[in-house]
Amino acid sequence: MLTRDEDVLAAAESWREAGRDVAIATVVETWGSAPRPVGSHLVIDGEGNFLGSVSGGCVEGAVVEEAAEVIAEGAPRMLEFGVADETAWRVGLSCGGRIKVYVEKLA
Repeated sequence: MLTRDEDVLAAAESWREAGRDVAIATVVETWGSAPRPVGSHLVIDGEGNFLGSVSGGCVEGAVVEEAAEVIAEGAPRMLEFGVADETAWRVGLSCGGRIKVYVEKLA
């Protein structure tokens, strides 16, 4: 997994130039305990390949699934994961943190 955001963004550009459908997920807000800071990126292609990180664990899987829908539909989405909602245990943010992740298709 790439961890430097510059590498993730370069990969997104490279994948797009190669003709792949690409979405990028970006952490836009955090509260409490969050594994990745605001500005962290995860790039996902139409085949489900991904690089980078917006959280880890099950959150990444949920973001990859949502990104597939964003790629198919073209409409961006704002995702929120945290202890306050019923998905907290399912996606792994039961430690008290919350994050918002914006997912958009690259044109």
